Amino acid sequence: MNQPAILDLLENNARLTSQDLADILNEDKETVEAEIQKLENEKIICGYHTVINYNKALRDQKVMAYIEVNCTPQRNQGYDKTALLIAKYPEVETMYLLSGDCDFLCLVCGKTMFEVARFVSDKIACVENVLSTKTLFVLKQYKQSGLLMQDEPETSEPRLVVTP
Repeated sequence: MNQPAILDLLENNARLTSQDLADILNEDKETVEAEIQKLENEKIICGYHTVINYNKALRDQKVMAYIEVNCTPQRNQGYDKTALLIAKYPEVETMYLLSGDCDFLCLVCGKTMFEVARFVSDKIACVENVLSTKTLFVLKQYKQSGLLMQDEPETSEPRLVVTP
């Protein structure tokens, strides 16, 4: 079974059925379903998500912010203990350990900017070993998960004449 091919196909289109995958990979449906179940059990496939263009959504928009977090690593645990404390909050949708100017980068979502700011000051900043935070609010999405979030302009404007 071609595990990388299944992962690539599902990463690009999570709506593919096991029959679709079987047809593409020239395998039988049961073999594909067993492989997907194995990948889910091993936590290689951790979930299936829909990419939503909140710029166009008709419902209440959600506020997203990237939070840069600096902390002190712990002896024999490094950054893992602090990371797990922060990552357990449901407001934290995504979290990375980075190299560079900050230790962690967290994507936090809420209903309002005040709600996100309050979460950062009341929860993340109070986690043991957190030294500082920096909040960067998302004002507009242009691309997510490889997909453009806005339509390309259909009108072609004529070029202006340049004179010497």
